[in-house]
This record gives sequence, C-alpha cells and structure tokens, in this order.
Amino acid sequence: MRRSRYRRDMIGPAKFIIAILLFAAALSASAATGKVVKVLPHFLDLQGRHTPSPSLFDRDAYQAQLRKTPEKRSGVRFDIQWRGRASSPQVATLRVELRGMAKGNQPSETTLETEVLITGTGHWTKLTFDGEKYKSFGEITAWRVTLRSGDEVIGEQKSFLW
Repeated sequence: MRRSRYRRDMIGPAKFIIAILLFAAALSASAATGKVVKVLPHFLDLQGRHTPSPSLFDRDAYQAQLRKTPEKRSGVRFDIQWRGRASSPQVATLRVELRGMAKGNQPSETTLETEVLITGTGHWTKLTFDGEKYKSFGEITAWRVTLRSGDEVIGEQKSFLW
C-alpha cells in the first residue's frame, strides 16, 4: 500500500507539468553552441593567390612550392569552416591566434578576428594575415582558431604545436 501511494505522489499530473515547464525553460535559456570543423592555412604568393588554378592538385603543389620559398610569399590566409547553433541568431567572434619566431629567434604573437553571425548552418570564413605585419612576424610555428560567444569558447581547433 505504501508503495503505490509513493508512486502516485511522485508522478502526479501537477509535478509532471512542472517538470516539463522547467525543462522547456532550461532549453530556451541555453547559450549558443558551436564547432570549428576545419582550418586550412594557405600561403599567398606575391599576387595574393593561394593557387594558380581551381584544381586541388595544383593548389597542393603550389603550396609546397611556397613553403620551400619564403621570398615568394606575401602572407597567409586561413579558410575556416565552422558551425553554430543558438535559439536566435546572435553575433559571435571568430579568432585566429598565431605564434611564431621572428628574426633573431624572438617569439612573436598576433591575433586576427572577425565577427560572425550564428544562424544554425555551416559557414566558411577567410581571415588573411599579410603585408608588413606578416613580413616582420617571422615564420608561423603554431595557430589556434576559436569561436567565441561573448567570453565563452564554444568551438576550437589548434595546430599540433599549440
């Protein structure tokens, strides 16, 4: 007898409705979620190109040439594939942090960032590091890409040496 009374009290209609309302409130108040799916760092030549033709084979061969000959480079471009979800579209920050070695073995760091809109679908974003800042930065040794909603990191991908 005690057992059936316990079940009836615990699974009463009022408590069930309250549990559903609390669950719905928790879902609607949830923060944005996201993921950095892929990061493709590409060297740029003196004309600002990362490949001479649309062929992936040509792109990879050209990138190998640019890796071997730093004097033919004018910068680096990061092609970033990312995804995000939020209850309503919201602004987030896509950040690329770079570490390198300048002349004289001096460590150098810099940050590139842009604002993006989380809409629930996948996106590609390009961030370019070129010009005089690139030339004085030295060789890039490590990078980290983060997708941030406010101060919270909701997606990240980093190079092996980070």
